[in-house]
Amino acid sequence: MQVIEVTGYAVRSAVITMRCSDSPLCFALYPMMHVATPAFYRQVATRLAGCDLIVAEGIRGRSWQVSTLTMAYRFAPRRARNGLQLQDYKQLLPAGVPVLNPDVTGAEAAAQLRILPRWMRWTLLLAAPAFGLVFAVRGPRAFLDEDLVVEDLPSTHRAERMVDERVEEALGGQRDRQLLDALSSIHAERHDEAITVAVVYGAGHVPAIAAGLRERHGYRPRDAEWLTVYIPG
Repeated sequence: MQVIEVTGYAVRSAVITMRCSDSPLCFALYPMMHVATPAFYRQVATRLAGCDLIVAEGIRGRSWQVSTLTMAYRFAPRRARNGLQLQDYKQLLPAGVPVLNPDVTGAEAAAQLRILPRWMRWTLLLAAPAFGLVFAVRGPRAFLDEDLVVEDLPSTHRAERMVDERVEEALGGQRDRQLLDALSSIHAERHDEAITVAVVYGAGHVPAIAAGLRERHGYRPRDAEWLTVYIPG
């Protein structure tokens, strides 16, 4: 299932609606990019206002390891010519719609990183600021290739070769499991209600979310709407 499309024309994100045959409840998956154009975030905010419940990503509490990793994208908006901004939940999440945040804490995220061999952990931590500087200087084109599936952190071919299952588990495994447990609780408690539950998480988490909802409760993609994240200049 493709959640992010990268072409020479644009980068687009697919808002995916998942339904199951024995429940009127639907989950709307919003694959987010932590850096995008203001127009992308406005489109997402408009659609979230029509949802009944929002399940949002967001590591709670501080961690220097998490702050270091997020340098991979936090530098980019500092250059106005890139036309990008950081994702900001204060602007993105509409007033009046309940929000659930089942994400890990900063301390839990740091503990997950410690499952990696020391050399691999420090390679990730040292590489993130370097990638961020390249992103800021060269803009999104530095990390975007046609037909590349983009995660919620910028990547390069060199970075992709460095990633293995241990890195994927350290960066997202526990977070994905906690999220799916929260979505399972929502399904159990409200499966007989005709409501839309928006899941607003980084694009890299969406394949695991979709697979988990299918395996646990029989939800399948029924509709998709493409939103433009970025148009190369």
